[in-house]
Amino acid sequence: MTQTIAPRVRTLVLLLLAAVCALLAGAGPVSAHAAVTGSDPAQGAVVDQAPSRISLTFSEQVALSGDSLRVLDPEGKRVDTGEPSGVGGTTYAVRLQSGLSDGTYTVAYQVVSADSHPVAGAYTFSIGAPSKTSVAVSGQGADDGVVGWLYGFGRYVSYAGFIVMAGGAAFVLACWPRGSGVRPVQRFVVSGWLALTASTLALLLLRGSFTGSGKVSDVFDLSLLGQVLQTKTGAALVSRLLLLAAAALFIAVLFGAYDKREDPQEKRDLSFGLAIGGVVVAAGLAASWAMSEHASVGLQAGISMPVDVLHLLAVAAWLGGLGALLVALYRAPADAPVDASAVRRFSRVAFGSVLVLILTGTYQSWRQLGSWSAFTDTRYGQLLLAKIALVVVLVGVAWISRRWTDRLAEAVPAAAERTKVRAGAGASGETHARAGAGTHAGAGTRADAAAPTDGEPTAEESAAKVPATEPVGPEPADAEPADPERAAQLARQRAARDAARQKRLRDADPHRFGLRRSVLAEAGIAVVLLAVTTVLTQTEPGRTEQEARAATSSSSSASADTGTSGALTLNMPFDTGGQDGKGVVTIDLDPARVGANEMHVYVERPDGKAFDIPEVKVEFTLKAKDIGPLPVVPDHLAVGHWSANGVQIPMAGDWQVDVTVRTSEIDEVTVTKNAQIG
Repeated sequence: MTQTIAPRVRTLVLLLLAAVCALLAGAGPVSAHAAVTGSDPAQGAVVDQAPSRISLTFSEQVALSGDSLRVLDPEGKRVDTGEPSGVGGTTYAVRLQSGLSDGTYTVAYQVVSADSHPVAGAYTFSIGAPSKTSVAVSGQGADDGVVGWLYGFGRYVSYAGFIVMAGGAAFVLACWPRGSGVRPVQRFVVSGWLALTASTLALLLLRGSFTGSGKVSDVFDLSLLGQVLQTKTGAALVSRLLLLAAAALFIAVLFGAYDKREDPQEKRDLSFGLAIGGVVVAAGLAASWAMSEHASVGLQAGISMPVDVLHLLAVAAWLGGLGALLVALYRAPADAPVDASAVRRFSRVAFGSVLVLILTGTYQSWRQLGSWSAFTDTRYGQLLLAKIALVVVLVGVAWISRRWTDRLAEAVPAAAERTKVRAGAGASGETHARAGAGTHAGAGTRADAAAPTDGEPTAEESAAKVPATEPVGPEPADAEPADPERAAQLARQRAARDAARQKRLRDADPHRFGLRRSVLAEAGIAVVLLAVTTVLTQTEPGRTEQEARAATSSSSSASADTGTSGALTLNMPFDTGGQDGKGVVTIDLDPARVGANEMHVYVERPDGKAFDIPEVKVEFTLKAKDIGPLPVVPDHLAVGHWSANGVQIPMAGDWQVDVTVRTSEIDEVTVTKNAQIG
C-alpha cells in the first residue's frame, strides 16, 4: 500500500478487532442445535431389569457414526454392541450386552444435527439400584477445544469474505462504476475472495475433527476428509469452492475488460451481463449456507431457504458496500474521488437492503423463536436482541452519513464554480508571467535559483556540488539530472509532494471529512454485528431450546413423582418347566409406600402376548425386621391381568417380593426380587 491510515483510524480498528475477539471468546462453545427430548431408560431412572437396548429421541434428525452412542458400566467399560441405528422418526438406539449386573450406567452420545452442528452429552441410569461409577458425566463435545475455536473463527472469516467480495463488487457495479479502476477498491474486493476461499478450504479440513474427536492431529486425516465430502455440509463447502471459481472470473472481468471499456453502449451491455452473472453467483454462494444450516431444517424449510438467501444477499449489499465506500473515502486518489452521486446511490441500495433485512429477519425470528418469551429466556433470543440493537444503532449512524452526503452534494456546485473562477484568474496570470519571463529572463533565472523548494537544495547548494569546470545554471525543466542517485532522490521528493497534496485535498473538505468519520463508525458497528451474527448461527434456536427444556422438565417431573410416590415396577422371567411354562410376570405397585397400595400383576409369553395361568400369588417379606411373608392373592380381571387393592405395607425397607406362578396342575415356580418400598 502506498498510503497509511491515520493513527486515529488505526486505533479505532484495533479497538474494534479487540471487541470482536472478546465477543467471540466470551461466547463460549456452542454445540447444540438438535436437543435430546427423551430417552429410554430415562435420565436418572432406576430399572429393575437390564434393558436390551437404550434409545435417545432428538428434536430433529441427526447423523450417526459408529461411536455416536456409547454405554459404559460402573467401571467405565463399554457394554453396547453393534452400531447405533434409527428406530423411527428422530429416535436412535444401540443394543446392550446381555446379563448386565446391577449398578449405575452412563450413556454418552455425540451426533451431528441436521443443521450441521455437533451435539454431545451424557446421562446416567441404574439397574437394580444406584451405585458408584468411575465414569465422569460431561456434556463437553469435540467442538469445545482448539478445533472448535478454529472452526468458529473460520465461519466468521467466511461470512466476512462473502460480504466484502459480493458487497464490494455490487458497490462498484451499481453505485460507482469509476471505482473499477481504483486500486484500493480492487484490493478490497479481491481480499474478500481470498478470505472466503481460504476459510472454505480450512473448514473442509477442520470439519472431520470438529464433528468427531476434536483433536488437532486429525485435521489432516484424509479418511475423515473423505467422510466429510459425503455429508451435506461437505457438499455445500465443495459447491462453494466451485462457485468461487466463477466469482474469480467475474472479478477479473469487472476490474479488467469492464474498466477498459470506453464505448458507453458496450459498457452498459457489459454492466447488464455482469449484474446478471454476479447475482447468480452471489445467490449460489449464499445458498451454500442456507442449504446446510438453520434454514434447511425445521418449520417451512422450503420457504426458509430462499428467505435466508435473500437475507444474506441484503447483508452483503449493505455491509459490503459500506466497506467499499469506506475504502473509497479514505484511499481513493485525489484525482478520482468518490462523488456525492455515488454515495447517494449507495444510500438507496442500503435503504432497500435494510427493508429486505427487516422482512426476512422477522420471518426467521418467528421461525427460530416461536414465542415472545424466547427473546429473554433463551440464549438465541438474547443474542437476537443484541443483533437488533446493533442494527438500530447502525441505521441511526447511516442517517447521519446521509446528512453528510446531502451537504457534500450541495457543496460540489459551489466548489466547481470557485474552481472555474480560479482557473480563469490563473490563465490570465500565466499570460502575464510568460510575458515577464520573456523580458526579464535573467531575473527570472536568478529568482528561480534563489527560491528553495520543499525538501530540495537551493541553487547555491547545487552549484557547490558541481565541478568548477562546468557552468553553473538551472537545468532544463524536462531534463533529467545526469546523476542517477540525484534523479531517484528527486523522484522520491516528487512522490512525497504528490502524496501530501492528495491527502490535503482529501482532508480539506469538511463535509467529506464528516462523511468519512460517520462511515467509519458504521463499519466499526458492522464488524461487531457480523461477530454477533456468526455466534447466532452457532447457537441452538430458541424454539428448540424451549422444546427440549419442556421435555426435560416433564421427564424430571415424572421422575420426581416416581421418587415421591415410589411407584414400583418389577419384571421377573419365569420357567415352570412344563408346556407353555415360560413367560414374564410383571408386578406394578403404586404408590409403593407405607400404607395401602394398589397392585397389578401381568403375565406375558416371551413374545409379549398376554396369557392366562391357573394361579398367581404374591408375598412380601421384610427380613431385616422379621416381617412376613405377607400373602396377597390378586383377582383376575382380564387375560393375563390380575389386580389387588389395599395391599398393606407396614414399614419402609428393602422388601423381598416372591411371586408364585402355576401354569398347570403340577408345574409351578416361585421367582424372587428385592425392591425398596416406602
